[in-house]
Amino acid sequence: MPFRLRTAVGGATLATAAVLLCPAAAAARPAAAPTPPAWSSAPAPGAGAAPGAPDRPFFYLEGAPGTVLADRLSLSNPTGRALTVRLRGSGAGGGISLASKEVRIPPHTRAGVPFTVTVPRDATPGGRSGTLLATGVGKGAGAGRRAVPLHLRVTGPVLSALTVEKVSVRRAGGAAVIRYTLVNRGTTVLRPRIAVRADGLFGPLLRRAARTRPPVLAPGRAVDLTETWSAPPALDAVEVRLTATAAGGAHDAATASYTAAPWGVLAAPPLLLAAGVGGLVMLRRRRRGSGPGGSRGEGAAPGPDGGTRPSGDEPADAAPVLAGTGPGARG
Repeated sequence: MPFRLRTAVGGATLATAAVLLCPAAAAARPAAAPTPPAWSSAPAPGAGAAPGAPDRPFFYLEGAPGTVLADRLSLSNPTGRALTVRLRGSGAGGGISLASKEVRIPPHTRAGVPFTVTVPRDATPGGRSGTLLATGVGKGAGAGRRAVPLHLRVTGPVLSALTVEKVSVRRAGGAAVIRYTLVNRGTTVLRPRIAVRADGLFGPLLRRAARTRPPVLAPGRAVDLTETWSAPPALDAVEVRLTATAAGGAHDAATASYTAAPWGVLAAPPLLLAAGVGGLVMLRRRRRGSGPGGSRGEGAAPGPDGGTRPSGDEPADAAPVLAGTGPGARG
């Protein structure tokens, strides 16, 4: 066999053997060790209130206003080096307090961090949401952030109560402004709906369907609101009624009276009264001026001869005529 032919056959044989042996070599190579999982945070097994399963997906706490609730956060470090984790709580009424804000976890160790949640004294019954946030300090496996949800339920009686107060109506140019105050008298957060109506002497004047105002009203809070009436009557006696409703059966209504009249109509009665009083005063003054000492028309005044002077109602020549016709006139 020529030399070149033997060389080609030998090369093909070696190539075939390499292809056949590669899978076996790969199978014989040992598998790489899996990468250890990163650190984690979770509710401590069996701690806290219901749910009490060993692996809790979140914290659940409940209590009355003013109480302090306790639980534990579990931090797990499966890596081969120590890790540092910073902790922070948020939400749930702002009353989350951790035993430590920074924790160093040794390798292959689990650390438990106690914390408390203080329910505010003025908290209303219902649910609150919060979070326990753990942030790793460093790079690589020690980096990252983990958040564990926290659900807080505040116990206590649930009461929905709402009042409408201080209703008034005032003219403002060509419109009228309705002012009122809404007060949440209950223990739950309300979303009040306000309806407005106005009725005059001759029938309805305004019908405004219920709408949400304000968006949210917390327990014990009051808010001052206004409604603009763009086309009130020019002359009428009006009763304005506000009706407030909210979820849970909260309901209240209040009214206010409003008299609409032009300025001239309102000013006429006082002017007429002033004119009448002025006329009466002038009449009394005239009567006083015509009384005793004011003229000589009443009674008789003494004459020069000791007699009496005729009253002003008699003619001036009455006395001479009578004297000339008496007994002394003969002759």
